[in-house]
Formats: sequence, structure tokens, C-alpha cells
Amino acid sequence: MSTANLLKGIRIEYHILQSFPVTCLNRDDVGAPKTAFVGGVPRARVSSQCWKRSMRLSLHEMGCRIGIRTKMLAELIALDCLELGASEDKAQLCGTLIANSLTVDTLFFISKAEVRRLAEYAAEKDFDLPFEKSKKGKGEDAGSNKLTKNALPKIRKCLSYAKTAADGLDIALFGRMVAQDASLNVNGAVSVAHALSTHKVSNELDFFTALDDFITMHHEGEEKLPGSSHMGTLEFNSATYYRYIALDLGQLWENLGGNEDILSSIEAFTKALYVAVPSARQTTQTGLCPWDYARILIRKGQGMQLCFDTPVRCSPGGGWLEPSIKALDEGLARQEHLAGSLYGKISEVTYGGKENSSIDVVLDTLKRTVTQLMEPEV
Repeated sequence: MSTANLLKGIRIEYHILQSFPVTCLNRDDVGAPKTAFVGGVPRARVSSQCWKRSMRLSLHEMGCRIGIRTKMLAELIALDCLELGASEDKAQLCGTLIANSLTVDTLFFISKAEVRRLAEYAAEKDFDLPFEKSKKGKGEDAGSNKLTKNALPKIRKCLSYAKTAADGLDIALFGRMVAQDASLNVNGAVSVAHALSTHKVSNELDFFTALDDFITMHHEGEEKLPGSSHMGTLEFNSATYYRYIALDLGQLWENLGGNEDILSSIEAFTKALYVAVPSARQTTQTGLCPWDYARILIRKGQGMQLCFDTPVRCSPGGGWLEPSIKALDEGLARQEHLAGSLYGKISEVTYGGKENSSIDVVLDTLKRTVTQLMEPEV
């Protein structure tokens, strides 16, 4: 295979329809299912960050190495310093100095391999890192000490992402932003839209009560038992969601440092996309439904998603899925017609539908097509 980036500008687009029964997949600040107003009507919504976290955890369950998003960066580095022979005090100091130089009380996205390289850098200096004391009189203390400016290039080198799927596939897929140092940023290869219902949705209320087992057992046989010991309400809804996800193969190639891990990464990502379901209330309102229907395209050019601005109508005696499939197919056909030569379709595979294709067929088609695209022209 070629070492040149032959995948530049090429993306895989996943247009997915997925139906759920009584669920609250993604909650807002008051515990209600998230919604959005689209096309003049309220829609059910699952935020992109919610589903991305589920995908990251699914990648981990499949054996892929993933990064860590944490405010406890100093503790992470200190643990690796201890493993490399640092004393407790020096390990804590090194972790604090490095963390203070990279972030200020924000979630930092880092791979375990990068944490190890930072600890190894500290070990090379015998865990005696040069630092600048915090300035007094500005509310800072010794815990705010930072590395000297001369040490920062070495830190950046440790964090110059290793560009392998083994180092943290989710960083290559979803990217990383470091506000304090743009040189550590990684452009995400995946774009994820908020999942929206294809139709109008009104949240409903579930009223529930709970009995006290002890009182119930000790009043058995009595004519009048005490009432419920607790009562409350939970909001829920039911919807068919349209999900749009785009995987920029050229950016993924750049993030991985070549095409060696491209095929395995595409397979892992697609599998995670297939099995990932948000975890909210899964023990009380289980919603573990897979895709119902999907159109997956490999295209070259600008990404194109559908809006479903006109909410679909429920089919007579049926549900939302069949009219949603029809609207999806007609919408994509219209986009392809209007975009003409700019549509840039290279290949397409359908999950479900008349062909009844399985996820295995989808994976085989994607890998076969991408393999052909990476072969240089003779």
C-alpha cells in the first residue's frame, strides 16, 4: 500500500435510523429527555457528546486502547513516576509541575502511552524537574508551580500524539483540544450530529410509587395497610431517531500516521457505532435496540446530512419507521441529484432494507472499498 495519503477528502457517511421504545436516553438538567424544536415541532434529541461517550466505552469493551479524559492529570503522572522508581514526594511534585504546565482545572484528554512518556521524561531528570515558583500575592500557592519555559518543548514532544491506534484510538477519531497549547491539538476525524427524532415527540410522565417492605411484612393480614413510602414522576419518550455520523478517512490517515491501522480502525469504529447505546436509565427503561435501517456511503467532498425539516407522519396502523425509511431514501436521492458531479459517491451499502444486509456485509464492503482506494494508480 502507498505511503501517500490517497484518502484525502474521502469520508464514510452513516445515515442511520434507530427506534427506541419507552426511554430517557439523554437527560437535561432537570432529568427530562432532551428535546429540540425542528421544523416547527418538538423533537426527541440525544446529544452528540452523549453518544460519543458510549462509542468510546464500546471501543474499550472491544479491546481497543482509549484515552482518558480527566482533571486528575497530576495523579495519573505521579502513579507512573512511582512505578519508575520515584519517591512519593518527588512523584507528586513531578505530576503537579507537569499538569500545571498543561492545564488549568479542565478535563485533559490523554492516552496512557502519553502519560508514560511524561513520567519517563521525569525519570530521565532523576525526578528533579526545573520549575518556576508561583508568584506571591496573586492567590497562588506552591501547588501552582510550573515547569520552566525551557522544559516545555520536551513536554510537548512527549505529547506529540504517537499516531497509532494502539496509543488511543478515540483520540485519533474524536480529536483533542488543548486551550493552553494549540500544538497539542488533534483534529478529530469523526463528526457526530445530534440524533433527532424524524417526527414530532411529546415527553410523557411516568408516575410511580414504592412500598416499604418492612412495614408491609409486619402488617400482613391487617385490614388496612400503610400507603406508599415514596412516590414520584419520571419523564420519558419514544422515538425513531435519525443519526448522521461522518468519518473523514483522510484525517484519520493523518492522525494514525499512515494506513497501517486504517482498516482495523474503521472496523472497530463501525462496530462501536453499531452497538453503542447511551446508558441513561437502562436499568429502569431499557432501550437496547440496534439500528433499524442505515445507508452508508463512501464519498469524496463536502459532508451532506439530512434535516428531516418536515416531520414524517405515522403510517396507518404502523409506526414511524417505514415513513422515516421512505423520507431518508427520498432525501438522499434528491441530494445526489441536486449535487450532481459534486456528490462524489464512490460506493454505498445498505443495512437492513429489502436486501436485508447485515452489519458484517457493511464491514466487508467498507474495508474492501477503502483497500481499493489506498492502492496507488499504476
